[in-house]
Amino acid sequence: MIVAVGCFSLMDTVLKVLSGHYPALQVAAMRGMVALPLVFAYLSWRGAWGKVWRLRWPLHLLRGVLAVGMLGMFTYGVRGLPLANAYTLFFVAPLLITMLAVPFLGERVPKAHWWAVAIGLIGVLVALRPSPGAFLGWAGLAVLGAAACYAASAVAGRLLCRTDPPESLVLWSMMLLSLFGGVLAAPGWTPVSSEHLGLLAALALTGFAGQIAITEAFRHGQASAVAPFEYTALAWGIGLDYLLWQVLPDGYTLSGATVIILAGLYLLRHERIHRQPEVHTSADHP
Repeated sequence: MIVAVGCFSLMDTVLKVLSGHYPALQVAAMRGMVALPLVFAYLSWRGAWGKVWRLRWPLHLLRGVLAVGMLGMFTYGVRGLPLANAYTLFFVAPLLITMLAVPFLGERVPKAHWWAVAIGLIGVLVALRPSPGAFLGWAGLAVLGAAACYAASAVAGRLLCRTDPPESLVLWSMMLLSLFGGVLAAPGWTPVSSEHLGLLAALALTGFAGQIAITEAFRHGQASAVAPFEYTALAWGIGLDYLLWQVLPDGYTLSGATVIILAGLYLLRHERIHRQPEVHTSADHP
């Protein structure tokens, strides 16, 4: 999981760099497009092409729309925010998944979980700064929107995993991200500079390596034991922010991150004690 988070953090760094040259929706579409050759090769290697056609298409289409929204808004957000700040806000996603699990997965959430969700949301407010101007910052709201799309996509992914093979989730999330993102980005498409081909290759490799690593992490370890290592993204974000942009998070960001992470760890610990771990796939991650 630590390797997976590191790969995804490097991928997000590339997204942030590309966002300074191309529209956010185009960057989201390119994320899907550059990943497809590696996904095709992976499915061929596993001999999984026969598994990816009989699907619950409405949920796959929903996940495709959510993937465009998530990556488009996240790319827009990291254009204006340091990575550490963006990750702090994105950490609200597990709390949102808990909220969505009640109506869509039919899960019963204990009262203690709702307290953890409320405390985590307070942490978000702290990280956003206790002032109206900061709270309404478009970059911060975009990252929160991306977290909401991610949470909804994760819930849809859990529903799909009950009937569809995990390979289909990986393939069609990238295919639909490329298609929907490309159509939306087409009117304002900016020609890709040859100087950025290396960045696009890095985008494909880091994203694919992260997907493989997170799949292996959840395949070999209990979800409740592995998932907390996702919070190492904050350390990656702080390090990359300082190394590349000489930026460090302020006290509000670190305080909010602490509150959100503690709330998330409480939820994971409670799940580990009271429930069997669920099957996770690489498609759970953006």
